[in-house]
Amino acid sequence: MRIRRLMIANRGEIALRILRACKELGIETVAVYSEADRDSLHLRYANETVCIGPGVAAQSYLDIPRLISAAEIANVDAIHPGYGFLAENAHFAEVCESCNIHFIGPRSETIALVGNKSRAIALAREAGVPTVPGSDGPLKSEQDALETARSIGYPVMIKAASGGGGRGMRVAHNDISLVNGYHAARREAEAAFKDATVYLEKFIESPRHVEVQVLGDKHGNLVFLGERDCSLQRRHQKMIEESPSPIVDEEMRKRMGEAAIKVSKAADYDSAGTVEFLVDQDRNFYFIEMNARIQVEHPVSEMVSGVDLIQHMIRSAGGEELGIRQKDLSVRGHAMEFRVNAEDPDDNFRPCPGRIGLFVPPGGPGVRWDSHCYSGYIVPPNYDSLIGKVIIHRNTRAEALETAKRALSEIIVGNIKTTIPLYLRILEHNDFIQGDVDTGFIERYFM
Repeated sequence: MRIRRLMIANRGEIALRILRACKELGIETVAVYSEADRDSLHLRYANETVCIGPGVAAQSYLDIPRLISAAEIANVDAIHPGYGFLAENAHFAEVCESCNIHFIGPRSETIALVGNKSRAIALAREAGVPTVPGSDGPLKSEQDALETARSIGYPVMIKAASGGGGRGMRVAHNDISLVNGYHAARREAEAAFKDATVYLEKFIESPRHVEVQVLGDKHGNLVFLGERDCSLQRRHQKMIEESPSPIVDEEMRKRMGEAAIKVSKAADYDSAGTVEFLVDQDRNFYFIEMNARIQVEHPVSEMVSGVDLIQHMIRSAGGEELGIRQKDLSVRGHAMEFRVNAEDPDDNFRPCPGRIGLFVPPGGPGVRWDSHCYSGYIVPPNYDSLIGKVIIHRNTRAEALETAKRALSEIIVGNIKTTIPLYLRILEHNDFIQGDVDTGFIERYFM
């Protein structure tokens, strides 16, 4: 069944990205928005707009009944959730399915399966994919945590089973810090995800975070589109991503891709998704989780593969075959993404909402700019601080670094602070230039 009318259940740059994909596919779009997003750019291009509530996300973008009502009133046959908000909410996907509305993403059962990290790890182990040593499922008690930690050895990390974005995570180096971290992680997980379930893993020191983009359809076809190195993070929040990873060669890429496909097949995956790995200092990789949605950093995979991930998600949801064979895919050139956030990196990354003055985006060869902002746009305080993404694609990493410096220095965002000055400093750091980084790089040198 071809999708003809689609509702975008999100905001910001990803809403505009989805809208553009729909336009090229000849699909009508319905954009929902909160009162805080009344002036968002994508509303100007949608075929129809519907206000779904106040700026508080719980009463708008996270309110399933309001979203479904909007979808029914607007007579859509599909909903794309983007990322964040309800993108990995199995109940939302199930409600869409029960209302005969295509959910642009995997099935609700798949979301529920891979969305629970401890179950996903068990799935990976059954599929023969390397995983970080840890608890055999969720921790049952404080004593269970202590016994598991002592058996695998400190340091260990406690993680929320339904977690994400660094919440519900604690590192412990001894029994006392483990007990404290166990209870703190459970409290944080309950507050953030309404699920206090946690599990435990061996803490890998100075790891790299490398993930593999997968793409599937409802006919059993699955491919992987290379890897992304997401090691440049602040408190587990990604800031810079690149593809290919500086430490991954063709042989390792093949092994990681095959491992990602094994996990995806075990989960009966049929959309765009990301299989995430930690890589230790000996270049051993371990599965840590699978994200059942499009990622913020998906453009770097699009640039090096030439595949439009959003369009393929929509086509797959409508029942079309991928039409892509693994043997025809290769990594072409080098891509990098810099998340431009409305934050002050010199003031502990304090959020900086407000009205943008003069706004000048970057351009020129090898530069892609994904953003919903413009001169006079008011960055609301209600949501994530991302205001745009600078995506660079050049023949080599060295060329990408030089283009990134030029593009980032061109951007003008009047009146508000952004993370751009931090990126310009990082681009001058010798370790980053050499690709010698890990997940603690930013906190070690720039915080």
